[in-house]
Amino acid sequence: MYRIRTMIKKFTQYVLLVFSLTFCTSCFEILEEINLNENGSGSMLVTFNLSKSKTKLASIMLLDSVNGYKVPSKDDINLALKDAENHLKTIKGITNIKKTADYQNYIFTLSCDFDKVANLDAVFQDLIKQQNKKEKTNFNTSNFSYNSDTNNFQRLFSYDSNIKKSFYKLKGEDRKIFNDASYTSIYRFKNSVKSVSNTNAKVSPNKKAVLLNIDAMSLILGEKSVANTIQLSK
Repeated sequence: MYRIRTMIKKFTQYVLLVFSLTFCTSCFEILEEINLNENGSGSMLVTFNLSKSKTKLASIMLLDSVNGYKVPSKDDINLALKDAENHLKTIKGITNIKKTADYQNYIFTLSCDFDKVANLDAVFQDLIKQQNKKEKTNFNTSNFSYNSDTNNFQRLFSYDSNIKKSFYKLKGEDRKIFNDASYTSIYRFKNSVKSVSNTNAKVSPNKKAVLLNIDAMSLILGEKSVANTIQLSK
């Protein structure tokens, strides 16, 4: 039990390390990709892309801190990535775990295969619970669901206004960091997409994928949501 708690703590540190890098630049993207099979198994890839600010970051990485935020070293990030990988290995149904760290372009990734969509929730549940406890937020720990009988896939998300309050507690210069940041999700399926509930989502021409791109400010202020219900054909 102690080992699992330690892994969760290290996984949290990994997220904070990447987050601290985002505080050094206003151009970053979080990309969430899921390839789903008909039986509910599949693969997931999460990418933290800071390549648009790679020249600036190369200089920042030589410093100890910027605007009061500690700048992680390559060793810090590599160790945290390894710890995140080890954490994923403790979750039942998660396999083929891989990580990458590209310091030429400042792109970091974590990927894995899952036996069923419910396995993905276990990856983030403890992290979200810690976030809710620390920041007194109430984010839903269930992020994904899939019903193979009805071919219905859901990306779940419940907005909490406390995130907006936390945002406005930041200094004005720190808030500007999110102006050019974005979240993108790409979900690919074996069956054709019949409908999507999120009005900002776009269905690919071949009807086998759904793209959603939202600027970070809209998410923070609750103007847009990543929640989406995707109905697939049988």
